[in-house]
Amino acid sequence: MKFVIKHEIKGRIRLNVLQRRMTYQEADILQYYFESLDYIDNVKINTRIQSVTIFYTGKRDKLLNELKAFSYNQEDIPENALQNTGRELNDIYWEKLVTRVALRMVNNVLLPYPIRSLITIVKSARYIVEGLRTLAKRKMEVAVLDATAITVSMLRKDYKTAGSVMFFLGIGEILEEWTHKKSVGDLARSMSLNVGKVWLTNDGREVLVPTSVIKPGDNILVHMGNVIPFDGTVALGEAMVNQSSLTGESMPVEKKRGSVVYAGTVVEEGELTIEVHETGGSSKYERIVTMIEESEKLKSALESRAEHLADRLVPYTLAGTGLVYLFTRNVTKALAVLMVDFSCALKLAMPISVLSAIREASSYDITVKGGKFLEAVAEADTIVFDKTGTLTKARPVVADVISFNGDDPDELLRIAACMEEHFPHSMAKAVVDAAKERGLEHEEMHSKVEYIVAHGISTSIDGKKAIIGSNHFVFEDENCVVLEEMKEKFKALPDEYSHLYLAIDGILAAVICIEDPLREEAAEVISKLKASGISKVVMMTGDSDRTAKAIANRVGVDEYYSEVLPEDKAKFVEKEKADGRRVIMIGDGINDSPALSAADVGIAISDGAEIAREIADITIGADDLNEIITLKNISNGLMKRINKNYRFIVGFNSGLILLGVSGAVQPTTSALMHNTSTLAIGLKSMGNIHV
Repeated sequence: MKFVIKHEIKGRIRLNVLQRRMTYQEADILQYYFESLDYIDNVKINTRIQSVTIFYTGKRDKLLNELKAFSYNQEDIPENALQNTGRELNDIYWEKLVTRVALRMVNNVLLPYPIRSLITIVKSARYIVEGLRTLAKRKMEVAVLDATAITVSMLRKDYKTAGSVMFFLGIGEILEEWTHKKSVGDLARSMSLNVGKVWLTNDGREVLVPTSVIKPGDNILVHMGNVIPFDGTVALGEAMVNQSSLTGESMPVEKKRGSVVYAGTVVEEGELTIEVHETGGSSKYERIVTMIEESEKLKSALESRAEHLADRLVPYTLAGTGLVYLFTRNVTKALAVLMVDFSCALKLAMPISVLSAIREASSYDITVKGGKFLEAVAEADTIVFDKTGTLTKARPVVADVISFNGDDPDELLRIAACMEEHFPHSMAKAVVDAAKERGLEHEEMHSKVEYIVAHGISTSIDGKKAIIGSNHFVFEDENCVVLEEMKEKFKALPDEYSHLYLAIDGILAAVICIEDPLREEAAEVISKLKASGISKVVMMTGDSDRTAKAIANRVGVDEYYSEVLPEDKAKFVEKEKADGRRVIMIGDGINDSPALSAADVGIAISDGAEIAREIADITIGADDLNEIITLKNISNGLMKRINKNYRFIVGFNSGLILLGVSGAVQPTTSALMHNTSTLAIGLKSMGNIHV
C-alpha cells in the first residue's frame, strides 16, 4: 500500500492513502487487519479524505513495514467482519444532517420571502397529513400537536415560525433515526455470531474445521451447549434448542430429523447433525436488528413512562392553548402555549439517552440487549458471582497430572483431552490446551460422549467405560474406587488446586490438578461494587468448601456457597428476588444458565460457554472484571441523565409557557427557544456518560 505520512507523534501516526478512492469495504478491511495486530491500540479511518490515524505501541519501523506490505486482496478477512459495519450508515446520516442545515442557510440568505413561504407551505403538508391520520385513528399524540402548531402559524401567515418549527423537527428526526440505527447496529454486531470452528462430519468421522470452509450441503455436528452456526435441516439426532435469541420463546423447542434450525440458536440438551443451508451471516444480523427494534419488553421502565407521558401531555397542551385564548382572547399568547410542548423533548431525549448508553457500553466490549437491563443494574442491591472463570481467571491451567494406575501421565492427559475437547467449559479448555502445549495429539478413540451438567463426562474407550469429572460424580454417582496401594498418595493430593478425576473401568486412573488463579482485580472490584450501592455480594461454586472458603476470604464477599448444583444457584436467585432484592447474576458456564435466566439481570463473561452468552441479558467482552464497574457507572449515569433531562424539560418549557402567556416573549421566539432546547438536550443525550 502506498501512503504519505501527514503527522506523527510518539504512539500515533496519521497518513493519507494514495489511491483514487477508498471504498467502505476497503476501509473495513484495513481497520480489521490492523486492529487485529497486538501492538495496535486503535485505528480511525476517514474514507472521504482517505486519512488513516493509527495509535500503536512498540517500534515505528515495524508498523511502517506492515503498512507497506499491506494489500486489500491478500488479507484473509472473515466475511462476517465486513458485513454491516456501520461505516456507510454514519456517512449517509452525516450527509443528511449537513445537507439539511446547508439548505436552510442558503434558503434564508438567497431566496426571496414569497418563495420561502411557498416552500414552507409545501413542506407543511407532510406534518398536517400525519396529524390528521393520527386523529383519524382516535389518538392524541405528538403528531397532532406538531400539525396544529404549524397550521396555526400558517393561518396567521407566520411562515417564518412554521418553517423554523419544521426545520428543528426535521433535524430532530435525523438525529433520532441516526442514533437509533447506529445504536441498534452496534448492538446487533456485538450479538452476531463469532463461531470460529465447527465439527464437520464425513463418512462417520468428526473433524474440527474453520467455519470459513463450510459450504451449503455439508453436515456439521453441534454438541450440547453450543451455538448452531448456520441455518439448516436436522439430518440426524434429537435435541432441545433454545431459540430465545431469535423468537423470544422462553422454553426450548424440540428438534429432530427434518426439523429446520437457525443460526444463533443454542442446543441445550442432546446433539444434532445438521445439513447446512446458508453459510452467510447477514440473515442472522438482520433478524437481530428486527428483534431489537420491535421488542418493547427491552425498553427501560423510565423510557416507557417518558414516552407514554409525552403522548398523555398532548391533550393538556391543546387544552391549555384553548383556555389561554378563552381568557385572554389573544392569539399570540395562546400560540405561546401551543408552540411549547413537553412531548417533543421527552420523546427525543429519553430513547436517545438509552440507546446512547447501550452504544457507549458496546465501546467497552459490553453488550446490553435492552435499556431495561441498564435500569435493573442501576437499581440492583445484590450481586451473585460464579467462581470459576468469573472471580478466577477465565483460563485455568493444568498444574500437574498425577497417575493412579501406573500409566504415563502424558497418555492419561491425552485421553482426558480427547474427552474434554467436545464441551465448552474453562476447566475442559485447560486440559485441551495442556495437551496441545505438550504436543499430544488425540485422535477420536472413544464412542459417543455423554455430558452430565455440573458433574462430568462419560464415554467408552476400547470397550472400557471412561469418565472424567468432579469428586462427587466419579466416586459417589459412578462408585469408582482408588487402588489400595494408591490411597495414601490420594490423601496427599495438594489442597491449593482444583481436582479433575479420570477413571477407567471403575478405577481411578489420574487426578488432573487445575490451577485456577484469582483475577488480580477481583477484590478491588468487589470493594468498588459495595461503594457503588451493592449491599450484598455472594459467591457460588460447585467446588469444594475448602477451595471456596479460601477464595471468598481473599476477595471479600459477604456470603459464599460451595458444592452447589445449577438448580441451587437458580433457587438462591429466586429466593433473593422473593425477599424483595434486585439481583445481578454473573457467570460463564453452562451450569450458570438457569441462574442467569432467573436473575433480574444475567451477565455472562464472553470467554465462557456460548449458551451462557445467548441467555444472558448483558455480556462483558473484556477479560477484566473492572468492566462490571464501568457497566454500573454507565447504568447509574443513565438513570441520573434521564431524571435530569426530565426535570430540565418540565422546568424549562414551563418557564417558556409562563413567559409567553405573560407576553414577555413572542410565539416565534418561544418556538425557537423550545426547539433549540429540544435539539440541545437531544445532542447532549447522545454524549458519553462514563468518564
